[in-house]
Amino acid sequence: MSNCTYIESIVLSTNLSFPYIRLFNTGKHLKSNLSILVQMNRRKSLSNLTVFFLILMLGISALHLNPFLNTAFAQGDAWYVGKGAKADTYYTYEIKNADTNQGQPFTMTIYLKEYNETGKYWIAPTFVVDRGQVYNGTLYLSDLDMTALGSSPIPKEMAEYRGAYAVTLTWLSAFVPKPGLSLNAPYWGKIAAIGGSAIAPSDSAKVTTPAGSFDTRVITWHKGVDNHIYINKDMPFPVKAETFADVTSGNPPIQYAFELKATGQGEPPTPTSVLETPKPPLTIKTPRGTYNIQLLWEPVDIKAGNATNFGVVFTDDRDNIVPRSTFSYTVMDENRTVIDKQERQRADDGTGQFSYTFDTPGTKYLRVSIDTASGQDMGMFVESATFMLVVS
Repeated sequence: MSNCTYIESIVLSTNLSFPYIRLFNTGKHLKSNLSILVQMNRRKSLSNLTVFFLILMLGISALHLNPFLNTAFAQGDAWYVGKGAKADTYYTYEIKNADTNQGQPFTMTIYLKEYNETGKYWIAPTFVVDRGQVYNGTLYLSDLDMTALGSSPIPKEMAEYRGAYAVTLTWLSAFVPKPGLSLNAPYWGKIAAIGGSAIAPSDSAKVTTPAGSFDTRVITWHKGVDNHIYINKDMPFPVKAETFADVTSGNPPIQYAFELKATGQGEPPTPTSVLETPKPPLTIKTPRGTYNIQLLWEPVDIKAGNATNFGVVFTDDRDNIVPRSTFSYTVMDENRTVIDKQERQRADDGTGQFSYTFDTPGTKYLRVSIDTASGQDMGMFVESATFMLVVS
C-alpha cells in the first residue's frame, strides 16, 4: 500500500469532520501532516466533549428543578370558574340580567351536593325564587368551567334561568376555564365586540355582602363605562359583579349584576312558593335602556269586576320626562294570552291614564309599549315593559 493510500485510510478511520484531505508527501512531510491531522481532530473532539458535558449538566439541573417548578405552579394564584368547589356546599345569589324578566331581580341557590367522578361534573340541586314563585331542578355542572350541561334534569320553566346562570355567574368561563389564569396576570383576553377592551385583573378590594366580607381581586374591562367582577381566590363563583350593556349613546343600562347573599355547608332549605302581590309604583327600563316606564294604579288592591285606574309615566335614561308621547297597552292572562289591547293612547306631557276592569281573579300581565316619544315614531324599535299584577 502506498503512503498516500495509507494516510487516506487513517483520515477516514478517524471520522474527522473536515473535508477529505489527500496527502502526497512522504517522509518528514508525512509526519508533519499526520501531526496536523491529529491536533485538529483532538481540538474538535475536545470541543464536542465540552458541548456534551454542558448539555448533560443542563439536563441534570432541569431534572432537579422540575419538581420545584411544578410545585410553584400548583401553589400559584391561578383562578378559574369552579376553583374551590366543595361537596355539600351551597351558594345563594341575587341576580339581575337584562335578558331575563326585563332585568328584574331573582334569587338562585346552587347546592353542590356531590361530584360525579365518572361524568366529571357536579350534581347541583338548584332552586330559583322569582316574585314569590319557586322553580326546582338539578344542574349538572361541568368540572371544566361549571357550565350547566344540556343533560341537566330541569323543568322547562327553569330554562331561562339556566340561560341567565350561563351569562352571569359563569360568564368568565370563556376566559378562564380550568386550569385558569393568574389573578395577577396583565391580560385575560378581550371582549368580543368592536372597540372592546382587554379584560384583566386590576385592584384588590374588600367586598361586603349579606353573606359576609371577602377579600377579592377586581376583574375589569372598559366599554363605554367600567365593568367589574369581584373574585375571591377560594370560591368557585365570583362574589359580586356589575356590568353594562353596549350602547351607542346615552347611559348604558345594566347588562347583568349579581351579589352573593348566603353560603354555607349542608343542604339548604327549599323555599315554598308565596304569591307576591305587586304594589305601585313599579318602574321597568325598556330593553334598549332608552326609556323608563313607571306604572301606578288605584285602588292598590285590584279586584275582579271593579274598575282600576292606571297611570303611566315615561322618562328617558337620564330620568327626564318624555313629552309628546303615545302608547299602547296589552292585557294578558297568567299564560300571557292576550285578553285586550288598546292603541294610540295619548301622553302629551309624558304621562297617561286609562281605566280597566278585570273579569276574573288571578295573575295578569300588563304590557305598556311606547309608540312615539318626543313626537318621534319608534319605528322598528320595541320600547315596552311588562308588569305582573295580581287580581283578587
